[in-house]
Amino acid sequence: MSFMIRALGSAALLALAAGTAAQTSPSAPAEPSGTAHPDAWPPQKSPVRLNKQIEARITDLLARMSLEQKVGQVVQGDIASITPEDVRRYHLGSVFNGGNSDPGGRYNAPAADWLALADAFWTASTNDDPALPRIPAIWGIDAVHGHSNVVGATLFPHNIALGATRDPALMRRIGEITALEMRVTGIDWTFAPTIAVVRDDRWGRSYEGFGEDPAIATSYAGPLVEGLQGRIGARDWLQGGHVIATAKHFLGDGGTDHGKDQGDTRMGEAQLRTLFAGPYQAALKAGVQSVMASFSSWNGSKITGNSSLLTGVLKKRWSFDGFVVGDWNAHGQIPGCTTTNCPQAINAGLDIYMAPDSWKGIWQSTLAGVKSGAIPMARLDEAVRRVLRVKFRAGVFEAPRPSARPFAGRYDLLGAADHRAVARRAVQESLVLLKNSGSLLPLKPGARILVAGDGADNIAKQAGGWTLSWQGTGTTPADFPNATSIWRGIDAAVRAAGGTATLSVDGRMTARPDAAIVVFGEDPYAEFQGDKADVAFDDPATVDNLATMKRLKAAGVPVVAVFLSGRPLWVNPYLNAADAFVAAWLPGSEGAGVADVLFGKQEFRGTLPFSWPKRSDQTPLNVGDPGYDPLFAYGYGLKAKDKGELAPLPEVRANAGGDRNTLFARGKPTAGRRLLIGAPDDLRANPGPDLISARAADRAGQEDSVRLTWTGRGQASAALVGEPVDLTREANGEVALIVSLRVDGAPTALVTLNDVPVTDRVRHQAAVGGWGEIAVPLRCLSPAELSRVTRPFVLSTAGALDLTISAVRFGSPATGAASCS
Repeated sequence: MSFMIRALGSAALLALAAGTAAQTSPSAPAEPSGTAHPDAWPPQKSPVRLNKQIEARITDLLARMSLEQKVGQVVQGDIASITPEDVRRYHLGSVFNGGNSDPGGRYNAPAADWLALADAFWTASTNDDPALPRIPAIWGIDAVHGHSNVVGATLFPHNIALGATRDPALMRRIGEITALEMRVTGIDWTFAPTIAVVRDDRWGRSYEGFGEDPAIATSYAGPLVEGLQGRIGARDWLQGGHVIATAKHFLGDGGTDHGKDQGDTRMGEAQLRTLFAGPYQAALKAGVQSVMASFSSWNGSKITGNSSLLTGVLKKRWSFDGFVVGDWNAHGQIPGCTTTNCPQAINAGLDIYMAPDSWKGIWQSTLAGVKSGAIPMARLDEAVRRVLRVKFRAGVFEAPRPSARPFAGRYDLLGAADHRAVARRAVQESLVLLKNSGSLLPLKPGARILVAGDGADNIAKQAGGWTLSWQGTGTTPADFPNATSIWRGIDAAVRAAGGTATLSVDGRMTARPDAAIVVFGEDPYAEFQGDKADVAFDDPATVDNLATMKRLKAAGVPVVAVFLSGRPLWVNPYLNAADAFVAAWLPGSEGAGVADVLFGKQEFRGTLPFSWPKRSDQTPLNVGDPGYDPLFAYGYGLKAKDKGELAPLPEVRANAGGDRNTLFARGKPTAGRRLLIGAPDDLRANPGPDLISARAADRAGQEDSVRLTWTGRGQASAALVGEPVDLTREANGEVALIVSLRVDGAPTALVTLNDVPVTDRVRHQAAVGGWGEIAVPLRCLSPAELSRVTRPFVLSTAGALDLTISAVRFGSPATGAASCS
């Protein structure tokens, strides 16, 4: 396959940088262990007393259940890979939907379809069988910033923004609203809250954490759990308008080396305990009934298979009597395991395998494992007891079908006015003012306001990942019927005060405004697709937001920058170009909350939950670290009345690391790669124009793209070549290689992208004209190739072809990717 270096010419081999292996000193201390010592952890009693009647009922059920039925309770499949009939036949105890799984395969399926499917799964699990007891299935979902998979639901700011509010009471109310809107669609279990403590902002899940200091997550965990589940002892605990909550991801997922998602947290046991235990202890004190084990490792030991933490600390030392659920096929990453066979996980303390597309295989191997003794019967019974205990506590056995439960079908509650008011308040409290030269803010609402930037009228961008789809991409404005963009909020506020507001994405103006608001920032992403190599902001916009700001400032227009991001980032050039700079994070559906603060209806209240970097390579950066020297310290946040001047900042990026998932941008390859062209066995940097040529081209800025022209005189390729990278993780799911391009001359022969035929797609783009994308799934590669990819992009043809490429990246394509065949 062309992804691997094979018979490269000498010029190409010289283009590759030689890595230097780190040498370990013979006298270096031993690596810290990945085995916990539970006696060293503070003990904790469960706040929920065991109910003797429930325990007796469970004992009776266990005596009457078949082995197959017991195994079914510890296996969970994704709705994209499972049917109600599968639930009935395999006695599955739960189902779930991943970020890209929806009723009917439609990301924007209406709420009624969710409720109907919930009924179908429940009915399948409760069909009468005279030989077996009736055990209803439950449904889990990632309702991580509201019921964010469902069209019309209230979208709260992501956790990083909530961390800036320092408002535990608000967290309780957010939990209550999220649970209520979930009940509308018949779903009774959320994989939330995420209570990770984020220690390296390169992590693609940074926005799922409340901050870098465990104090914030510890103060929030209890109120959020109680908002979702209700209070222990209350009649509606886990029932009525409440749901089952999940504390995740246990333990240390925010501390992985280099911020790598699903990576390794390397530290001693005392530090692990000090940094990451507090939020979980708080969640357990509030009665959380589910804990999700982390994908990540601790000192090389995968958490999902770490019995010292799952059983020794969580279950025994902390007396947790709910159940432990895995993450997406995470059991398959344990040494010696596959996604379809992993007795090590359940033996270590996992109670439910999250096996989205591998559920049948793990069901069969677990059944065989119990029969062979590889999984002790007592361990299976204990896992099943935990699952049944939570179901009894949640009233699942007595409850009717989901559509007949309280609040089900009350679609008016999705995005209800009082729910949106709470979300708007959360936005108001979360904004952090970093710069305010000349006391520009608050703006006068009766003024002439120009609104620019690609994020101004873009609800998907302001909502971020985990919004209708896993990555938060591929949506349209019509998918957000109950939401308000930042532009709409500004326009309403200005018009109400008698002023005028004009939207111009690129900032072009016919009349000079009194002030300009430029809204820009990161495009949506989730999990490892958001991992970065440094903490510099790489503007993904097709418009040049920085140039817009500079042009406005040069024209004498005061500029307010509103920055949308899932983490603090090095943005020195943007800070210099703005008179006022606001960190707005990912505010969700209530863009009007931004206008409330910009125009002085509400005062700035937010303070930084993360330290803001002074340099692009300044990570990890956490308060209390030796040599701590941020640009803006943890807890920083101006009020409008404060002196908000900021001296000019250096604008030189410390390195060109960039986004790990971006291979080519702004006219250049990233991460030390080179663009080589020529015959497949003789790629060179500048080979001459006989077969193929490359020259700089413009898209949004000067020379921000490359134009590739094939002559048709023989087979030729253009390839991005660099040091080997492991893409095994990225291929687990729907990640694809995405190329942004314009086709200036249609192909005359077969075209392949990474050996996958894309001729028809290239011809289609030539026909429609303008800029578009083609994509090839990473799963098209064999596992052996995925582990050492040296050429992640290879475009080849023997015919004539003329096209311009502006970006190459890994991600989730907005439209369907090419077939692997």
